[in-house]
Amino acid sequence: MQQDRERDTIFALSTGQGAAAIAVIRISGPRAGDVLRSLTGRNLPEARKAVVRSIRDPETGEVVDEALVLWFPGPGSFTGEDSAEIHVHGSPAVVRRVLGILQGMPGLRLAEAGEFTRRAFENGRLSLHEVEGLADLVKAETELQRRQALLAARGKGRETFEGWREDLIHILSRLEAAIDFCEEEDIAEQALEGIDAKLETLYAALKKALAEAEGGQRVREGFTVVIAGPRNAGKSSLLNALARRDVAIVSRLAGTTRDVIEVQLDIGGLPVTLVDTAGLSAWPDRDDDGDRNAENEGGTDEPLSHEDIERIGQERAREVLERADLVLWLSAPDVEGIDVPHMDSETIRVLNKADLIDSDAERYRQDWDVVISAKTGTGLRALEERIGACLRDRFVLEAPSLITRARQKQALEEALARLDQAREDLKAGLLELAAENVRLTVRALERLIGRIDVEDLLDSIFSEFCIGK
Repeated sequence: MQQDRERDTIFALSTGQGAAAIAVIRISGPRAGDVLRSLTGRNLPEARKAVVRSIRDPETGEVVDEALVLWFPGPGSFTGEDSAEIHVHGSPAVVRRVLGILQGMPGLRLAEAGEFTRRAFENGRLSLHEVEGLADLVKAETELQRRQALLAARGKGRETFEGWREDLIHILSRLEAAIDFCEEEDIAEQALEGIDAKLETLYAALKKALAEAEGGQRVREGFTVVIAGPRNAGKSSLLNALARRDVAIVSRLAGTTRDVIEVQLDIGGLPVTLVDTAGLSAWPDRDDDGDRNAENEGGTDEPLSHEDIERIGQERAREVLERADLVLWLSAPDVEGIDVPHMDSETIRVLNKADLIDSDAERYRQDWDVVISAKTGTGLRALEERIGACLRDRFVLEAPSLITRARQKQALEEALARLDQAREDLKAGLLELAAENVRLTVRALERLIGRIDVEDLLDSIFSEFCIGK
């Protein structure tokens, strides 16, 4: 974004397109006050107080709509500069007319995607961590995503990281004092007193945050839960039952599902991609079939045989199982099952078609984690609870994570590595090296917050926002 464009006054529709009760149009920049006066023909209202005003076309004087208007003088606004909001009726005709009037005013232009939030960052109103949290909050689809994103957007991460940074700067000043007065033992010893304990405390805090990072990333991006098992066990029926709609074709014929089918769900507040796979006749090991599958999928003119299609389905099932966070291994009393294979992912053993075994259900429950009926709904709530509990336990989801993105994790990993080295240097009496590693720890945390070395990331991050935010 060029410097001359940063001085422009920008505007955009901040609510969704289409007919609605209310549409909010935001204006930000040095001419925001002049624009509001021109549209209403009156003086600016009291700051942060909503008032009713007639919105007029400045050229013709025609009343376009009756609206609520708000005035936010900088720097106490979201963007840190003079800003205004116009809450008009949400008909497409009204919105088009008001935006057209703004477009024709000199010195105004339509905002780019994320430009309001970018100005808030550049004017010091938000840290980069808060910006990323706000982006995630706008896109949140589940309760846990909302809670985690809100934590970042409200500055909890910034407070924590700034607190670590301030503690490190204090430690650094004590180290430098000990170095400067190394010939005066009393002063040096006094400067170093308690430094090792403070480094240990900080190290433990950073290590804990990093341990929670994988769970934070999974909450943001979603978990992959794969349904697998022998043919005709009811995998597609289970997918439809958990999705509460018909996603996959269900048939009495074994082998109906030949490809991977995915559906996004909210299970206990967790974002889950539930995957249905082809029924397995045996546990698919990687062999030369994988190469033949690639050749067959490469677009040759020869039609695929039934065996080719089945082999490709089995291979795809194996591939999706390798990247699963959790596997639901499904079988049923009326099918010939195969042994539950050993997998890296945690596995929940699920017996379907409980409606066929009502008279002897207890015996089956001893051998299976959950007994369900996708047909009648029996046991589905218990299965959902088990899925949520397994994912929460595996990814340590006791509380929302402060680290949710690969960029943040990388910066924290560097900070932790430097801090660990500083601890070792201090134990060895290498004060100069310890000070340098503490300094590098501070720089890594500043990169996490967005104080330094982030210019190349900004365009990518702010492009995630919609226009008007």
